[in-house]
Amino acid sequence: MLFKIILVALHLAAAASATALDLQGHRGARGLAPENTLAAFGKAAAIGVTTLETDLALTSDGVLILSHEPRLASALTRRPDGQWLSEDGATFWSLRLQDVSGYDVGRLNPAHPYAATWTEQVSADGQRIPTLRQLFDLARDARTPGGQPVRFNIETKITPSSHNQTPEPRRFAKAVVDAIRAERMSDRVTVQSFDWRTLLEVKKSAPDLPTSCLTIESSSMNTVAEDASGASSWHAGMKRADYGGSLARMASAAGCSSWAPFWRNVTAESVAEARSLGLRLIVWTVNDDAEMQRLAALGVDGIITDYPDRARRALTARGVTID
Repeated sequence: MLFKIILVALHLAAAASATALDLQGHRGARGLAPENTLAAFGKAAAIGVTTLETDLALTSDGVLILSHEPRLASALTRRPDGQWLSEDGATFWSLRLQDVSGYDVGRLNPAHPYAATWTEQVSADGQRIPTLRQLFDLARDARTPGGQPVRFNIETKITPSSHNQTPEPRRFAKAVVDAIRAERMSDRVTVQSFDWRTLLEVKKSAPDLPTSCLTIESSSMNTVAEDASGASSWHAGMKRADYGGSLARMASAAGCSSWAPFWRNVTAESVAEARSLGLRLIVWTVNDDAEMQRLAALGVDGIITDYPDRARRALTARGVTID
């Protein structure tokens, strides 16, 4: 009981001292424009996000591209002849950049169930699957409402069961670090992942590059549940029991400067514990106005959302500074 009281007290102090919230546009602005396209990132920047969040895949010729799925997705993708893919296609890891560049991802396939969720999304025909370099170029000079350079939160899309569908963690991490350094973006980028293997590899070669440990505990996906060994396969062999059962402590031990739990998993105690460890707490993916306001009141450091316009209105109405 005393421990909980201390945590809540720390939470209240953190909430009181928080000066600004990091507003992150999920996949650019998935609710408003085709996800992970330059149109979506441009839309998010125009709304006034402080961070552009996206997902990474690697082509067989070593180019980082932006896609949530590890393969061509039938929900999003038309061939150069304008026809929708009838099923999900080849993995990006098996394709070269030139094989990928002709596909149109500027609207949702109206016959696919995925389209029913995003009724506010405005199509942008002709959008191609961007490279990470194109995203950096697009937002290189973008500024937050407070005048700071817009940041990037880039996720390695890899799972413990990816196997040959994606590069192995060390190669993936090296490609990410090399690209960030080549574009001189080390001071503006955080690398996040559910699969902490890539994050540990990033820290080996780039100790100063911020990383963010993603987690989720839900009925549809659970990266926290332990197997017979006492570890989750998502956590690079680390065991939560070795850290007092604390995800926050384990994320800190993994070298992460941020912990990013699913928004439904966040409590006042978890916010307070993260703050006591010096961890930024970034929650995903929050699209409800009231939940955004509630989480901001708890003292989270950042919110990832598909609707940055909605978030900006809801948060500023409650006096939350975004920057």
